[in-house]
Amino acid sequence: MNGVKSVSPVRVQYLKRMILDEGMDKKHVEANVCVTMEMVKDALDQLRGAVMIVYPMGLPPYDPIRMEFENKEDLSGSQAALSVITESEAQLWWAAKELRRTKKLSDYVGKNEKTKIIVKIQRRGQGAPAREPVISSEEQKQLMLYYHRRQEELKKLEENDDDSCLNSPWADNTALKRHFHGVKDIKWRPR
Repeated sequence: MNGVKSVSPVRVQYLKRMILDEGMDKKHVEANVCVTMEMVKDALDQLRGAVMIVYPMGLPPYDPIRMEFENKEDLSGSQAALSVITESEAQLWWAAKELRRTKKLSDYVGKNEKTKIIVKIQRRGQGAPAREPVISSEEQKQLMLYYHRRQEELKKLEENDDDSCLNSPWADNTALKRHFHGVKDIKWRPR
């Protein structure tokens, strides 16, 4: 049978381990390793080998994984087709400026070789891509939560602001001075 999965759980575990442990992963992203075509080809070869182990009879011709391996994948009619931009209709943007194909990158960035820029791809004629938010949505949630808690704390402190104790004799800050001067309970109004 074509496309029948291997019953061996060891082979399935091999595929999972290969996907999680090897190839291009988050470690490369965190280490700022640039992806080369050799790395992509190597990862695809590893995936081909793992699929051949898990599916020894081969995948059916309509399977998306097989179509991707053979570079025959048809995305028409799917959501993924919307994110594919051909080279002829691609337009590069950096710092709200369109990078023209006729100019060098140094015309935009300068001669410093250590400059890192992030370029966005947009379809031709759509204008500049939307700016990314200054803070992420998670940081914004944390900030809103902090300010809400702070506001509630200030409300509680305002409710507990009882000034009636300040009129009592022990809270008088000039009592010690009047005691040493010998002036106590002087009233300026007649009785």
